[in-house]
Formats: sequence, structure tokens, C-alpha cells
Amino acid sequence: MNESQLHQHIYARSVGLGAGGSNEIIVGPGDDAAVIRSADGNLSLLTVDQLVEGRHFTSETDVNLIARKAIARSVSDIAAMGGEPSWALAAGVLPKDYQHSDELFDALSRWAKHWGCPLIGGDIATHSAADHPLTLSVTVGGTMNQGTMPVLRSGAQPGDQIYITGPLGDSFKSNHHLNFEPRIEVGQWAAKNNAHAMMDISDGLGRDSHRIAVASNARIEIDASKVPMNVGCKDWKQAISEGEDYELLIVLDSKTEIANAPFKLMGPIGTARACNPNEKPGSTIVDPGGVFHDAEQLGWDHD
Repeated sequence: MNESQLHQHIYARSVGLGAGGSNEIIVGPGDDAAVIRSADGNLSLLTVDQLVEGRHFTSETDVNLIARKAIARSVSDIAAMGGEPSWALAAGVLPKDYQHSDELFDALSRWAKHWGCPLIGGDIATHSAADHPLTLSVTVGGTMNQGTMPVLRSGAQPGDQIYITGPLGDSFKSNHHLNFEPRIEVGQWAAKNNAHAMMDISDGLGRDSHRIAVASNARIEIDASKVPMNVGCKDWKQAISEGEDYELLIVLDSKTEIANAPFKLMGPIGTARACNPNEKPGSTIVDPGGVFHDAEQLGWDHD
């Protein structure tokens, strides 16, 4: 079972999640963050993400950058909902006799404060051997600004236009995946300006645009020639497939005025439309030669 198949199993299992105590579950598994409404009507955002040595960074990666990425990944999920990060929890499984524990957790605390979500607790465990991978798990809680609602993956509508917040591709070689800036301000702008759908691009524009299309019961068509690429990216396929970009994929009504956005939005790079009869929801990439590609196959998926 690969990652996408496991996700589908989790989503199916989670249908019908109900209220627990005084809190109501508004959004469960399947979006960038869960959404909980308390008895007083306030909305809370909750997300958790893991960072594993050998998968998300190497043994040579600077400890400060490991901590930065661990916090930033979860902050980016809050940004993708249009929210404001509020607090963080961090859990770590350290290799035996790990020599950088103080430095690591000082850096985690520093970066959490940097993005407005102070580290308020967590847990530490130790592997039985020194060659086992360092693993970090960071939970971030957030809130919505007054008068705004979380932007989900499921709201794309026919005629909507697709934008992103920065160029894609070459994230690992350029170390962008360690230095990216979560798009908190842009996400909040999108929520205030009635964005129909949004998510951060972690598994590649192809696969992630497919996820929005399926959640929205729509078709998304992206023009590969309009996708901005980082300098070290060799072609559109690398830009769309590689992942670890952490830019926001924003679906906006075609009438939305973007001139006052606090950050230059790139696009439109594509559009959303209704599914034709007997057509499944999903995303298509049209390459510069006019050939259509199934976007679901263009992205990262854990085996």
C-alpha cells in the first residue's frame, strides 16, 4: 500500500467524525489541517508533520536547518488554511548518544517563536543504536482571523483560476526545502479574499493539484508552459513532480482582484472546470507540445 492508498483508507475510515465533548470537528483528515470549533464558536486549526533523517534531510544537514524545516513544514500547513500559527509541540526520537540534542531543541524553540507559535511542550525518546535516523514530529495549532473561514481543498469551482506563490523545482539541490518561508501572510490574504481552495505544495504541483480537484469534484487543467521554474530546474516535469516546494497553490474566482495581494501571485497557470459526463475528477497537465498528462502520476508518493 503506497501513501495515496493509505490516505484513502484513512479518509474513508474518518467519515462521520462527530463532536467530542464541547468541541465540534469541522474538518478531519484530508486537508492541510484539522478544524475544531469550540462551544464559544471559535475555530482552531491543528496540524502535525514529521521529519525523518535520510528522507527529508541528510546526516550532514546543519542542526539549525533541521529544526527550521521541522517547524516550517507545520507552519506552512496553517498558512495553507489561511490561519495564524499560535503554538507548537515537538517530539523527537534521537539516535543513541546523539551529541546535538541541546542545540537541536534550542533551535526548535527559536524557530517556533520566529513564526509566532512558541514551543509549549513535547516528548523525547532515544533509539537503541547510533545509526538509527533522527526523527522529529511537530504539531502546530493555529487560529483564524476574525471574519475569515479556513480555506479547504474542496471548494474549487468551474471557471476558477489557479495561482502559486513562487517558482517550483530544484528544491533539494538548491536547499530551498530547508530555507523556504511559509506563506502565512498570503494565506491570510487568500482567506480574506474568498479563495475557493488552497493547499501547500509538498508532494509536487501535479499530485497536489489532483488532490484539490478530487476533493472539489472538479477537473483542473494546468498549462506547463506557464509554471514558473527555479533557476536550477531542468524542465517543466521536474518543476511539477519533484515536491518539497512549500509554495501555496491557490484557487481563486476569476473576478478576484489580485493587484492588492501582499505578495506577487504567479499565474494564472491553469483553470478549474466541471467534470464532463462519465469523467472522473482530477488534474491534467498540458505540456508545451500540447500533450495531456495525468497529474496524479506527476509527484511524490511514499512507497
